[in-house]
Amino acid sequence: MKKATLAVAALAACTSSAWAQSSVTLYGIVDAAARYTSNANPGVANKQLIPGGMSQSRLGINVTEDMGGGLKALVNMEHRLNSDTGAPSSATDFWRQAWVGLQSADLGQIRLGRQYNILFDVYTSTFASFRYSPYIEAYKPEIGMSMTARQDNMVKYLAQFGNVFIEGQVSAGEGQSGAAAAQPNKTIGGLVRYNDGKFGAGGAYLQATEQTGKKIKATVLGASYTDGPLYVHASWGENKFENPFTLLNQTSAAAFAASAGAGSLANIALTTRGAYTSGILGANIFNTDSADIKKRTMIMFGATYQLTPQLNIGANAWLTEQTHYGTIQNLAVPFRNALGFSTDANTKSKADFFAVVLDYAFSKRTDAYLEADYTKLKGEVLFLNGASKRGGAMVGLRHRF
Repeated sequence: MKKATLAVAALAACTSSAWAQSSVTLYGIVDAAARYTSNANPGVANKQLIPGGMSQSRLGINVTEDMGGGLKALVNMEHRLNSDTGAPSSATDFWRQAWVGLQSADLGQIRLGRQYNILFDVYTSTFASFRYSPYIEAYKPEIGMSMTARQDNMVKYLAQFGNVFIEGQVSAGEGQSGAAAAQPNKTIGGLVRYNDGKFGAGGAYLQATEQTGKKIKATVLGASYTDGPLYVHASWGENKFENPFTLLNQTSAAAFAASAGAGSLANIALTTRGAYTSGILGANIFNTDSADIKKRTMIMFGATYQLTPQLNIGANAWLTEQTHYGTIQNLAVPFRNALGFSTDANTKSKADFFAVVLDYAFSKRTDAYLEADYTKLKGEVLFLNGASKRGGAMVGLRHRF
């Protein structure tokens, strides 16, 4: 009896290995750069070794199991780290991606878990800032239009029909509160894109709902063209936010203080807008007026040219405009300065970003880069130190494995 049991177990193991082939791939990027920034904000050094110039350093695991019949199981887990200190890049999410999925040769792919949203997907896959790198990690205004680039609790569907790709996402808010509610995870949206290897075009729409009930709506449209050593692209993006000031109670000083206090709906709404702004150049870069967003638009365009098999040069521009609801228009006189900032709906804020990158590939995995950037602000939104202009430059080294 024991021999029969062992024989059956051995046969089952052999049968399983015959139709289920698994592979586990470890991958990563280590990137570090020496950067200089003019007009740096208080408490920030002009000269730094930053943990990611062109790419954020990461360590990831891809798992694929071929289950036969055109069906595969997929897993991705990706951790982001600071190469200058070795510390995790985020105090709130060790795994920046963590999802499991199924892929069918005929029906497409479905993924469950924390992952990139469709706005990030269309930007980086269809009209990326640079041919050899989807964006500059240290200078990435377009990612600020991607509604934090990732969402928790997501179900995403992906399918390909020839040169046409479609994606749809739904994610649940799951009753978040406090700091977690600052980056809404209740979302729904979809994208369609086309790519034949030479011409690419696509569009995406994503709507997020805050814990406050306020809606945030994002639309992105763009295209790119590749011809030998030349790559050019252009896109337009828009983020629209509902009015956060309607969440304030202005019937009395005590009522206003309670409705504006830490953890209140109004506080969460303004914190959300600050979190979205942080995606442009980082946290604590712009003044608090930047949190009053009615509509933010961005026109992005640029080109990359491969000078030699090893040397690429690229230039990119991001032209943005932001309108405000205005504390002047929405708050009674006694409360206009209570939130720590003052905005006027009649004043538009503009920000123009420019960058040039020279990238040299030592090999397929290792490259060095030289980057220069310039930012010019006008209107309500300025840098935290009050400056309206800032320049930057960096030289860095990146290895991909």
